Amino acid sequence: MIYDIIGDIHGQADKLKGLLQQLGYRHNGQYFVPPANHQALFIGDFIDRGGKELETLQIVFAMLDAGVAQAVMGNHEYNALAYATLDKVANDGSYLREHKESNHKQHKAFLREAPFGSELHQFWLQRFYELPLWIETEEACFVHACWDSDSMAVLKPLLTKKHCLTPQALQATGQKRTPAFDALENVLKGIEMQLPDGIRFKDKNGISRSRMRMKWWMDRHDKTLREVSMAAPSDLAQVPEDVPVPVVDFELKTDKPVFIGHYWAHGEPAILSEQVVCVDYSAALEGGYLTCYQFDTENPLPLSNGCFVQYRHD
Repeated sequence: MIYDIIGDIHGQADKLKGLLQQLGYRHNGQYFVPPANHQALFIGDFIDRGGKELETLQIVFAMLDAGVAQAVMGNHEYNALAYATLDKVANDGSYLREHKESNHKQHKAFLREAPFGSELHQFWLQRFYELPLWIETEEACFVHACWDSDSMAVLKPLLTKKHCLTPQALQATGQKRTPAFDALENVLKGIEMQLPDGIRFKDKNGISRSRMRMKWWMDRHDKTLREVSMAAPSDLAQVPEDVPVPVVDFELKTDKPVFIGHYWAHGEPAILSEQVVCVDYSAALEGGYLTCYQFDTENPLPLSNGCFVQYRHD
């Protein structure tokens, strides 16, 4: 079996159709049919930022319904659910995801096509609940941002047998400063490091921050904080060069290949490590390319840069 693992689409339906056709998929009038012995596996973030949100969802879910694809949830599908769901714990009319301007701006492309509270909006929210937070097969692991076994152990009692959210699980994971919230953040958004005392940086919006996203797939031994940080160069420039890596309670507890999206990579596609592959190459941007990694379950290792396929829309 060849898994065609496809990165974050973000409403770029034309790029998705172009990539599927480039991979040999053919539309039969209802859904894209894969080549023999192939199956698509979408790594999440179907919505937000793009100009064809619903068409993207229709393409993906038609393939899911036909049994020719699998998919995991991205943080943007989770955010859509939280943005539309009242916080039953607070019980004050607020939503699990705050309706502030920055959150609305990120989500407005989807809401433009599926107006808030409409039947169409409610339909797609219910479909988002069908997306598992992660998939594990005999050969590999698939998750949007981080394969964090400890966080998954926290989440499992809240989820369905297929690792899908329920309305109750959404409420639990939506409560900030709780183990369930932190676990969800780790799996769908990645591991963050607490910076040492006295070290902070201002992000592009001028917000002072004391945490940085971590390259969790790296060996952290004898590395500096800069070397293992997932941050913009302007952010890293504010951190002294010789700061050691803070203590982080994370270990990759699988020997299988792990496939992720989420991280807005750029340039020529390349594996992150001998075990980890990112397929998100910033397709939401005009200059970003929708990217696929073709994973052969009969020859799972070694991972190879030669297995990447990009749709060069320009």
